[in-house]
Amino acid sequence: MIAFLEGRVADKLGGHPVLDVNGVGYEVLVPTSTLAKLPAVGKVARIYTRMVVRDDSMTLFGFATTDERELFDLLVTVTGVGPKVALSFLSVMSPEALRRAIASGDVAALTVVPGVGKKVAQRVALDLKDKLGGDVVIVDGPLADVREALLALGLSPQEASEAMVALPVDEDRSVEDLLRTALQHVGRG
Repeated sequence: MIAFLEGRVADKLGGHPVLDVNGVGYEVLVPTSTLAKLPAVGKVARIYTRMVVRDDSMTLFGFATTDERELFDLLVTVTGVGPKVALSFLSVMSPEALRRAIASGDVAALTVVPGVGKKVAQRVALDLKDKLGGDVVIVDGPLADVREALLALGLSPQEASEAMVALPVDEDRSVEDLLRTALQHVGRG
């Protein structure tokens, strides 16, 4: 599994950037938001990836953040949502807006994505609401680091969200201290 690529941006044309990693060019399909965040050709970039293997192809999908990659992984678990439709979700909606739409069951917001009708939008909202914990998740700063650590320790997204509810919004506290508090809240500390 290729978790990320870090290398020089060799090409950005056509919506499929190519990263030169030690002389090997990797073509990556990315959401438009990730394409916009990439530096100029010749500059170094890091793209978090997910490889999808089919009978007739191997395709790398890339994301600016691990949060986008996590949402991609969740979206492709929904019946009727393949990798390209999941990429469309992330091209049209920010991770925060997508989480908010799923958590609130806002089918109308989800149908703005090209190729997504009412039935698929309903399925996405229904299937992912519990997996996302039903709460809007903070994805920047020390709280995002705590959430990522909780997920790495084996907590489900819902358990991680529940653990984070108890955390104070205090920028002066260290990630380790916040993590300890969150683990105590779920009885693992």
